[in-house]
Amino acid sequence: MNAMPALHRLLGPGQPEISCEVCFDELDRYVDLQLAGADAERAVSGMAAHLRGCPACAEEHDSLTVLVRQDDGS
Repeated sequence: MNAMPALHRLLGPGQPEISCEVCFDELDRYVDLQLAGADAERAVSGMAAHLRGCPACAEEHDSLTVLVRQDDGS
Protein backbone atom coordinates (compact mmCIF):
# COMPACT_ATOMS: atom_id res chain seq x y z
CA MET A 1 0.00 0.00 0.00
CA ASN A 2 1.32 3.42 -0.96
CA ALA A 3 1.35 5.77 2.03
CA MET A 4 2.36 8.85 0.04
CA PRO A 5 -1.17 10.20 -0.68
CA ALA A 6 -2.10 9.88 3.00
CA LEU A 7 1.17 11.51 4.02
CA HIS A 8 0.60 14.42 1.63
CA ARG A 9 -2.90 14.94 3.08
CA LEU A 10 -1.45 15.03 6.60
CA LEU A 11 1.38 17.40 5.73
CA GLY A 12 -0.70 19.73 3.60
CA PRO A 13 0.05 21.19 0.19
CA GLY A 14 3.37 22.87 0.99
CA GLN A 15 2.06 26.09 -0.52
CA PRO A 16 -0.62 28.63 0.41
CA GLU A 17 -4.15 27.36 0.18
CA ILE A 18 -7.57 28.79 0.88
CA SER A 19 -10.22 27.58 3.32
CA CYS A 20 -13.34 25.63 2.39
CA GLU A 21 -15.39 28.78 3.03
CA VAL A 22 -13.34 30.83 0.56
CA CYS A 23 -13.42 27.92 -1.89
CA PHE A 24 -17.21 27.83 -1.73
CA ASP A 25 -17.41 31.62 -2.25
CA GLU A 26 -15.00 31.62 -5.21
CA LEU A 27 -15.75 28.28 -6.90
CA ASP A 28 -18.18 29.62 -9.52
CA ARG A 29 -15.70 32.27 -10.65
CA TYR A 30 -12.81 29.80 -10.59
CA VAL A 31 -14.65 27.27 -12.79
CA ASP A 32 -15.80 29.99 -15.19
CA LEU A 33 -12.21 31.22 -15.56
CA GLN A 34 -10.89 27.69 -16.06
CA LEU A 35 -13.42 26.95 -18.77
CA ALA A 36 -12.66 30.27 -20.46
CA GLY A 37 -8.98 29.30 -20.61
CA ALA A 38 -7.94 32.05 -18.19
CA ASP A 39 -5.43 31.70 -15.36
CA ALA A 40 -7.93 30.77 -12.67
CA GLU A 41 -5.22 30.06 -10.10
CA ARG A 42 -3.84 33.57 -10.49
CA ALA A 43 -7.31 35.00 -9.92
CA VAL A 44 -8.03 32.75 -6.92
CA SER A 45 -4.62 32.02 -5.47
CA GLY A 46 -4.52 28.86 -3.38
CA MET A 47 -7.58 27.23 -4.95
CA ALA A 48 -5.67 24.51 -6.80
CA ALA A 49 -3.82 23.49 -3.62
CA HIS A 50 -7.08 23.40 -1.71
CA LEU A 51 -8.80 21.27 -4.34
CA ARG A 52 -5.92 18.77 -4.29
CA GLY A 53 -6.23 18.40 -0.53
CA CYS A 54 -9.97 18.59 0.07
CA PRO A 55 -12.00 15.74 -1.44
CA ALA A 56 -15.34 17.43 -0.69
CA CYS A 57 -14.41 20.67 -2.45
CA ALA A 58 -12.76 18.78 -5.30
CA GLU A 59 -15.99 16.84 -5.83
CA GLU A 60 -17.96 20.09 -5.82
CA HIS A 61 -15.51 21.57 -8.37
CA ASP A 62 -15.81 18.54 -10.65
CA SER A 63 -19.61 18.55 -10.45
CA LEU A 64 -19.83 22.27 -11.14
CA THR A 65 -17.43 21.95 -14.08
CA VAL A 66 -19.60 19.24 -15.64
CA LEU A 67 -22.77 21.27 -15.04
CA VAL A 68 -21.37 24.46 -16.57
CA ARG A 69 -20.06 22.54 -19.59
CA GLN A 70 -23.50 20.99 -20.10
CA ASP A 71 -25.18 24.38 -19.83
CA ASP A 72 -22.73 25.82 -22.37
CA GLY A 73 -23.29 22.89 -24.70
CA SER A 74 -19.60 21.96 -24.56
